[in-house]
Amino acid sequence: MALDLPWIAQITGAREARRGSRIQSLWSGYGELIRVHLGGGPIPSVVVKWARPPVQAREGVSDARKRRSYQVETHWYERFGRRCPAPSRVPSLHGARTSESEWILVLEDLDAAGFSARRRHVGDVELDACLRWLAAFHARFLGEPGEGLWRSGTYWHLGTRQEELEASGDELLHVAGPELDRRLEACPFRTLLHGDAKEANFCFTPDGRAVAAVDFQYVGGGCAMKDVAYLLHGRDDDGASGGVGGVPRRHLDRYFEHFRAAMQEERRAVDAGAIEAAWRRLFPAARADFLRFLACWGPTRGRLGESDRRFVEQVLDAG
Repeated sequence: MALDLPWIAQITGAREARRGSRIQSLWSGYGELIRVHLGGGPIPSVVVKWARPPVQAREGVSDARKRRSYQVETHWYERFGRRCPAPSRVPSLHGARTSESEWILVLEDLDAAGFSARRRHVGDVELDACLRWLAAFHARFLGEPGEGLWRSGTYWHLGTRQEELEASGDELLHVAGPELDRRLEACPFRTLLHGDAKEANFCFTPDGRAVAAVDFQYVGGGCAMKDVAYLLHGRDDDGASGGVGGVPRRHLDRYFEHFRAAMQEERRAVDAGAIEAAWRRLFPAARADFLRFLACWGPTRGRLGESDRRFVEQVLDAG
């Protein structure tokens, strides 16, 4: 199956389009990201996200989740993406084509837009830029119902991971999973979540001080702390005291500094202090919920480490 280059040229105002390099494959072989070079038009290139489930894909919970994720992402770019100016920058959508078994998104090339750097491991400067992006995104979409998106954002929430939990023989996980999910779903201030806010889904300016985000397959509603806990997972290596759930408090404090600034920018008629207090209380539950997912998936399936187990128990006991 060939990529429709004349269509890409047409929707981008170019005279011609030429397929360039393959940037990367999509998860589980469900497609690829491709750079397409343009001639005789206003922009030099675009990035095409071309999702098409492999022939050997088995119909089931996982396959249905992936197919739905591409529908959600397409809807996100068509209906919501244009509402994300800096600092919550996302690529603009030039056009989309969808069918029951194929999704094609023609997106702005962020490299050409100045976000050409990628980081496998981020330092404090880059992490601060990611936290600022999340804070601005959460402030922008506070209270947004997110029609057409996932009701519960993130790829690891319990509603999509029941099979993994049931397969676990850990009694603590069986108790923790539903309880943590209940607490997070009862969050009094819901917003939209990116849903997969890891370093690989942020594109940085060369100096690392500004970012744009990609990969909105699991965007949907929920407690903002799920995005923050995911991004900050494992970041306890600076020896800072006063941490919350193993994460130095300064990172969480920095997120809320950005959030308060973003709320002022948005001029929202809500109490930012009340939102911060509610979200801070839920941060440990969000971190514990991600630990629940990790323990039920991957090479450590069915096992919580000793320190993680103590933390989850403490969160449950705290109520």
